[in-house]
This record gives sequence, C-alpha cells and structure tokens, in this order.
Amino acid sequence: MLDIEMIETLDCFIPQAMLTTFCDTVERSAGEPNFGLILAPNMSLSDYGLWGEYVLAADTLRAAIDRAVSSLGCHCSGDRMSLSIDGGVGRLSYFSAARGLPGYTHLASGTAISMLSLFRSFLSPGWQPQMVELDIPRPHSSTPFDDTFSCPLAFDAASVSILFAAELLARPAPRRSRARLITLEDVARGRFAPADLDNFLNVVVAHIWAQVLAGAVSLESTAQALDMSVRSVQRELNREGVDFRALTNAIRIQRAKELLEGTRASITDISTALGYSAPANFARTFRKATEVAPQEFRRLAWSSAEPKHRRGL
Repeated sequence: MLDIEMIETLDCFIPQAMLTTFCDTVERSAGEPNFGLILAPNMSLSDYGLWGEYVLAADTLRAAIDRAVSSLGCHCSGDRMSLSIDGGVGRLSYFSAARGLPGYTHLASGTAISMLSLFRSFLSPGWQPQMVELDIPRPHSSTPFDDTFSCPLAFDAASVSILFAAELLARPAPRRSRARLITLEDVARGRFAPADLDNFLNVVVAHIWAQVLAGAVSLESTAQALDMSVRSVQRELNREGVDFRALTNAIRIQRAKELLEGTRASITDISTALGYSAPANFARTFRKATEVAPQEFRRLAWSSAEPKHRRGL
C-alpha cells in the first residue's frame, strides 16, 4: 500500500492507519510480536524531515518542546502533544489518533523512542528519563521493553509520556556546526503548499524559492532547470504580467520576514543566507520594500508575539 516513489522524500504524508496496518502485517507475516521494539532504537526526530529539523533547531530544550507541541499539525493529523510540570517533574505526553488500531503497539514504542531522541539531542546520548509511560496493554513479558528502554516503564497509560526533571527544560542546545536557517513556514510549505505544476508562473516561483533557500538566484539557472532559453522564460513571464527580478525580490523579502520573525539569526547571517553581498545592501532593499529597517521589523514582530511563541523561536 506504500508508493515507493512517494516515500523517497522525508516530508511525504503516510496515513497512520496505513502505517499501523503495515506494522501489523509485518508482525503477522514474520511472527515477530516485538517488531516495533526491533525498529525503535533506530528512530530519531532527526529523521522526521523538515518538521524534525525545525524542532531540533531551537535554542533550548523548552523551546524545542514548545515547537513540537505547537507545530505537530505540520507533521501529522489528529495527534496532539502536551507539556505539564508538577512538583519539579515535567511530563511530555503524546496522544495518538491511531491508538487502538491493530499494529499500534509498534508505533507506540517508536513514538517513545523518538520523544527520547528529542531530549537526548539537548542532554546526552545516554540520558535516561525518570519514567516512560506507554498507552498499550501490559505485555505478557515486559523484558523486551525493559531491554529497549533501560528505565522504569508503565503500561496502560493515557498517553505515551516521558517523565523528567523539569529543571532540564532550561538546557541550551549543544554547540553544532552551522545549520541552515529553518522556519515554521518552511515546514508548512513542504507539508501543505506544493506548487501547482500545471501553471507556468507557479513553476517559476517554486524554482525561485528553491534558489533563494540555497542562497543564490539567477534567471539562467531557472531557464536551465525548465529546459528553456532565457528569452523564452522572460517572454512567458511577460505574458503573465510579471518579470523575473520582481518575483525574486518579492520572494527574498518574504523569506527575510520569515527569518527575522521566526529565528534569532543575526542580520548579517540573514543577509548572507539570502545571497546579498553585504548586510547594508540587504537592509536598504528591505527598508525600500517594507518601509522599516530589518531590526525594527523584528522588534515589532517579537513585541506582538505571544510569550510562548517567542520561547519557541
């Protein structure tokens, strides 16, 4: 039931009912009731495409959890997450819409391990929680689960939950090699807004977006990607009442707004990411398009944001 070409991308959508059916079929065919536990150690939020990258790019563990909770709809439909703190103990809970379906036991184990990978990205690879709760019936033998999780376990819970010391929420992200700038808008574009490839203008816009995200835009590159001459691309755009430079500038400004509002990247880093030769050139272009300087736009955007949203930047 899985389209091989579709699942070659990390950001494709696979219905949960299909995934649970797949796991249940493998379990029955292989006679392996612990199929999910075999896979679980290989599960990581870093393999969850743009959404996982967005979550893990946060500045602190708390900010990463806030991102995960608030943007879960960009990763899957019907599920929800929550964070609660009681007496110095934090509880990160995952409520799955697939709970109760045949094969869900395997998904629950993978979900718990993926949640643990979020914590371990900010703490250490060997970090263990105070407890893991699983929303599946207690198995006849819990030994395979004990061997996989190596921490206190509870079954028949209301959700898949990780219990941990709340003080860990302030832990900053470890020093990493410079990562690309990513915003929630990137996740939404990848998940919800594919371009209509039957429309020439949308195809050109999609190519420009790809080049802006890569840091360099040229009409020549777009023409080559479309297997057209530069003159033909210009002629077709003229028929649409637009020109390539105007499209590029508009998309760059939109991307600049996303980065100013959704990241803490410096103006210099944003300027470089957008392909400007100098921050002053970027600031001048941005002010001309928006009538405010980049720093002022960010200040206004952040001052109007909810405190919780700001923590997730």
